[in-house]
Amino acid sequence: MYFIRPIASEDLETLHQIAIESGPGFTSLPENQQLLEAKIQRSCSAMEQAIEQAGAESYLFVLIDSDSNQVVGTTGIEAAVGLREPWYHYRMGTVVHASRELNIHNQFKTLYLCNDYTGCSEVCTLYLQPEHRHSQNGSLLSKSRFLFMAEHPQRFASRVIAEMRGYSDEEGRSPFWEGLGRKFFAMDYSEADYLTGSGNKVFIAELMPKYSIYIHLLPEEAQAVIGRVHANTEPARRMLENEGFRFENYVDIFDAGPTLTAPLEKIRAIRESRYAKVRLLNQPLSDNEPLFLISNTRTREFRCCICPIVQRQGIAEISTEAAELLQIIEGDTIRLVELKGRQL
Repeated sequence: MYFIRPIASEDLETLHQIAIESGPGFTSLPENQQLLEAKIQRSCSAMEQAIEQAGAESYLFVLIDSDSNQVVGTTGIEAAVGLREPWYHYRMGTVVHASRELNIHNQFKTLYLCNDYTGCSEVCTLYLQPEHRHSQNGSLLSKSRFLFMAEHPQRFASRVIAEMRGYSDEEGRSPFWEGLGRKFFAMDYSEADYLTGSGNKVFIAELMPKYSIYIHLLPEEAQAVIGRVHANTEPARRMLENEGFRFENYVDIFDAGPTLTAPLEKIRAIRESRYAKVRLLNQPLSDNEPLFLISNTRTREFRCCICPIVQRQGIAEISTEAAELLQIIEGDTIRLVELKGRQL
């Protein structure tokens, strides 16, 4: 089985390897061991604190293969973005140019640099090693964050965003960056991406144009990828949309990947999650039983996994194997939600 737990200092080497594997465009995991170590320390510190209001805290989790006890993926949450450094997006809009005398009325799509999502919580840093992309592990990585947020809503903002990795080709080349960003930064996409992931965002404000960018003036190749996700990100986008996230015409300033958003309380896994008391079963449950996402109710010792459950009047019957992964005993309270709700 697989389970989720908070990241720990001993996970640094594996996290560094994940940062290397994920490649360009995965801004939240820069390929820098010192920066990754600082991220781990920030997460450990946040887990230790009693927090009553969302701030600049960061939470990182890892997916563990219990058979090998190896880290095989990572996922994270930023409690409130843009509080320590500016948080930039392009807002897609429309401007109208009209002349009554010439009887001309033109509408043009534009991009405008903004900080509209400042203060929102962000679900981020999701990566699963290719050989473990099976058995609902992608769902576990993504949706486990929502059970943690449901259990500790005071730690997060009322609105949640998810920046989707934008399109790039097999060589890591971003058509949007080549058509726009390079004109102002005179550097490769991977270098700008690394600087942003390292927290060095001042150069964005210094070098980016302050006025609307007319989309139709960009190269056609750049126009075509605005709001488009990387091929490997398609499943993550569909999963978030099924949880209630929506695209509201905001895109990343480097690769034009879409940003999805949802009110915290309306995310399906949060809205439909509930408590139940645990009863342990010595034998495995039938594969015909519905799958649930279940977690304990702790913070630093948070655990989450996917397993079948039999429900009987507020009692959740689970296997002893699942209970061991969650570090719970009979009679404890768990939070649970159906893995797949009604498709939206």
